[in-house]
This record gives sequence, C-alpha cells and structure tokens, in this order.
Amino acid sequence: MSVAVVTGGGRGIGAAICAALAKAGHSVWVVDRDAEPAYIVAEAVGGRAVVLDVANAEQVISVLGESDARILVNNAGYDEFSWFTDVRPQDWRRLLAVNLEGVFACTQAVLPAMQRAKHGRIVNVASEAGRLGSKGNAVYAASKGGVIAFGRSIARENARFNITVNTICPGPIDTPLLDKVRALGERGETMVAAMIGATELGRLGTPDEVAAAVAFLCSAEAGYITGETIGVSGGMGIGC
Repeated sequence: MSVAVVTGGGRGIGAAICAALAKAGHSVWVVDRDAEPAYIVAEAVGGRAVVLDVANAEQVISVLGESDARILVNNAGYDEFSWFTDVRPQDWRRLLAVNLEGVFACTQAVLPAMQRAKHGRIVNVASEAGRLGSKGNAVYAASKGGVIAFGRSIARENARFNITVNTICPGPIDTPLLDKVRALGERGETMVAAMIGATELGRLGTPDEVAAAVAFLCSAEAGYITGETIGVSGGMGIGC
C-alpha cells in the first residue's frame, strides 16, 4: 500500500480525490490547513490527517519529506475574485505562496524518496484559467499557468526516475470555491452562468469527475503518460 499525499484534501475536489485514491488502495495523507475538515475526510477514507499550510515551505518540506510518498496530488488552491487594479501586493503574494510556491515546496519534499525508489506519480491541479486567462482573477490565472509550466519541467527532469508528472485543468466545478462567486450576488450568478456557457457540455462539473481523472493518472495504467495537461472542463479548453 503506497502513501498518497493530497493537499487541500479537506473539502471539494481534494476530498473527492482522497476518496478515489483510498478506494484504489492507497494510504492517504489528507493535508489541509484547517484541522476539522482534514480529520473528517481522513476518518472517512481511513487515512491520516496532516494539518499544514502549504505556503509554509520549510514546514512542508520537513513534514512531507517524512511521508515516503509515491503519489503526490498538489490540489491546494486559493483565490479572491477582483479586478487586477484592485489587487494589493500582499494579496498576490499570498495567492502565489499557496498556488505556486506551495506546489514547489510539496514537490521538493517528496521527490527525493520517489527518485530513490525509481517510481512516483505527481498530479498537479491547475485550472483552465491558467491556459485561457480569466477576467476577475488574473493573479490566480497566472499562478495556475505557472503550475502547468512547472509540471512539464519536473516531468522532463524526472522521467529517468520513472516518475510521471501531469496536470489537470478543471473548468467550472461545483465546489465551495464556486460558492464564493455565487456569494457576490447578481454579479456572481452572472459569472457562474458565463462559466457554464463557456463549456461545450453546458453544465458544471463535479468533484468526482475531477477525482476520477486524477486517480487514473496515479494508476499503473497511466505509466506512459507524463508532462501532459488535461482539461476536465466540459470542453472549455478545446484547442489549447
């Protein structure tokens, strides 16, 4: 039974990924900065709760470096919807610290053990915003674009160790993050409708649909897939 580390595992897409990987027979570390949801999900999937802020690089490298993980899912993410001219430097620093630097730290923590074992699966959860751009969250889109480029680079560096690295780009998924958009009132509902309209399937995705793609990329059957960016977005990213 291999250890699978899932960041942002306490809710939404992360919780669904934890459940899918546990069902596949992995021992799941549910990593979240909020203790309560981490413990709830860990109990539900028979895993281990790890209370950790991925923006704290030193702590991440120390704690996750002891995991001996063979699977890492960099799912933790953060966003605030705002026009870029209204974003303060401290806001974009926090967002980049979680969405991009957190991916750096978690990946650096687990790679040495994967390299020694000559086996590993890393899946980064980015966003179609990172490929297409997005009004109202430019810094978020930039951070996710960075995740895509980082994943491709790490895939190239680590193929010789039989470590695959791939990126999933969700489109609009019915999660608590989308609830933050709805909370903006009429403007938020208009934004959600626009997101749905940008998909070819004309609907929101579900966390389980994202989790299924992640679980496949972590499986033995996906051993010849690396450096890829795969949309789970109802066709939103066609042509990217």
